[in-house]
Amino acid sequence: MRFLRRRGVLCRTCALAVFRQMQADTLLQGWWGPLSVVITPVTLLVNLGARSAIRRIPAPVAAGPRPPLDPGKPVFKRPAGVLALIPLSLLGLAVLAVPVLMVVGLLVGPGGGEHPTLTVGSCARNDGDWSHEDLRPVDCGSAEAEFRVLAPDSGSCQAGDYIADPEYSEDGDLPLCLRPLNG
Repeated sequence: MRFLRRRGVLCRTCALAVFRQMQADTLLQGWWGPLSVVITPVTLLVNLGARSAIRRIPAPVAAGPRPPLDPGKPVFKRPAGVLALIPLSLLGLAVLAVPVLMVVGLLVGPGGGEHPTLTVGSCARNDGDWSHEDLRPVDCGSAEAEFRVLAPDSGSCQAGDYIADPEYSEDGDLPLCLRPLNG
């Protein structure tokens, strides 16, 4: 990583040529370092202040001792500017991803990753295995019903009952008993 600054007495045309070349070089070469991914966009924005200062330089009225530099194409019409659109787009997507994910999180709410609630007396089915249970409430009259949800008697379930994780209960603390419906 290096920072370059060009100083000198320049006419507007020469200053624009130097600005465009340095900005294009920054766009092409400025991304290749761990800190540069953060520093390059800041540098590009700071350089826009120099561009605004260049616009305030009066146009040359008389020919100088040598001809002015050719300012060339605008920065984003140069190959370096076109290639720079890739990291700039990725950076823009990363910056946009944060508020988008925050909005999605607000819309989904804190219950987005929670288990469905099972109530005592209802029925449920397990769509997972018991090491990764995935209990879903179902209608007790349906063929999908596998278990009747019961409250534990004096803190424990009867023999043959399964124990649901406490997250499935209404208060999130009480483990529920799951009695198989077929036997």
